[in-house]
Amino acid sequence: MDNSIKNADLSHRRVTKTLRILDGDGNPMSGMTVLVNQTGHKFLFGCGAFDFIPYVMNGSEELKTVTDSWLQVFNYGTLPFYWGTFEREEGKPATELLMKAARYLKDHNVTVKGHPLCWHTVCADWLLKYDNATIMKKQLERIDREVSNFKGVIDMWDVINEVVIMPAFDKYDNAVTRLCKELGRVPLVKAVFDRAKANNPEATLLLNDFNTSAAYEELISDCLDAGVPISAIGIQSHQHQGYWGLDKLYNVLERFSKFGLPIHFTENTLISGDIMPAYIEDLNDWQVDSWPSTPEGEERQAREIEEMYRVLFANPLVEAITTWDYKDGAWLGAPSGFLRKDNTKKPSYEMLKKLIHEEWATNTEAVTDLWGNVTLEAFKGDYKITVNGKETNARFDEDGELVIRV
Repeated sequence: MDNSIKNADLSHRRVTKTLRILDGDGNPMSGMTVLVNQTGHKFLFGCGAFDFIPYVMNGSEELKTVTDSWLQVFNYGTLPFYWGTFEREEGKPATELLMKAARYLKDHNVTVKGHPLCWHTVCADWLLKYDNATIMKKQLERIDREVSNFKGVIDMWDVINEVVIMPAFDKYDNAVTRLCKELGRVPLVKAVFDRAKANNPEATLLLNDFNTSAAYEELISDCLDAGVPISAIGIQSHQHQGYWGLDKLYNVLERFSKFGLPIHFTENTLISGDIMPAYIEDLNDWQVDSWPSTPEGEERQAREIEEMYRVLFANPLVEAITTWDYKDGAWLGAPSGFLRKDNTKKPSYEMLKKLIHEEWATNTEAVTDLWGNVTLEAFKGDYKITVNGKETNARFDEDGELVIRV
């Protein structure tokens, strides 16, 4: 890896804080030892959180091992709201189950995102009996229900997924492609975004796509011109056919940075086994009996994830990175996780944990000066500050002074 990547400027990820330590009468306390420990990151280091659903259902020791190791690394999780599985039978959504998983994550200081509110794939088959006007009505009512029910627990949504291909999708009939063909991409996007925004004005709302061509740029531009309230641009990066490499990564960042919106890498995949052949056009078409992880592949995966994370973390517009599969075999049977199928940890797990919680975290000790001050640079996030046995919790978002009385 190039040293310029390892030594990239991360000043935008840090703040300069002066901690002013005073006694109960407001006098500065000099010579006091101040312990500063980071308890959470502002940056969203994410992973698919699907394993938490079976865990909150039955709580087995095996699942606890998986979810506990997940929580040791990540502060951001994606939960599945695919309409076809969330509401297999009309009027019987899995709200209670998803709420239980979402609350468990939130209680463990994890930011939760719902994925997605509108998508042509894994759509509810029972919608096909309705005409387009009724489908649209039910789609909007679905958004009303999910966004309002989960408000305060889930305040981030992939509102609509893979719109570039949506009206041309022809693998099977589905209700959302019917809508997109009739209404057009931008009117459909605006309708679902407006409805989500109305139900939770403070929510972070993403447009998400795997298509990183000029067609996605054009869609974003047209949506913004139409007043669609896009909070962040979602970019999928499933790399089953090999690592993008620096040229493509920098190119994608440059092209999608022009909108000035936050960028989330929403679905990142890097393989620790044989690479999927390049001739496969739709990743879902690659069906194999066995797709094992290999020692060489695991070392490669760790190197590629490290390089990609370093590049993305150094870009000021990138606010979140989500690896899609936590365990091998989760999607397409691929060796794409941080854990092997037997739940043992790969080199990528240990590497990323060290990167996030050691190199990119601030845990330090200092002594106050004559005026009771300690000045330090710290990564943005949540902190526990301990002075003379007293603990104070604080959020470091901006440069400035923080007065602590002990």
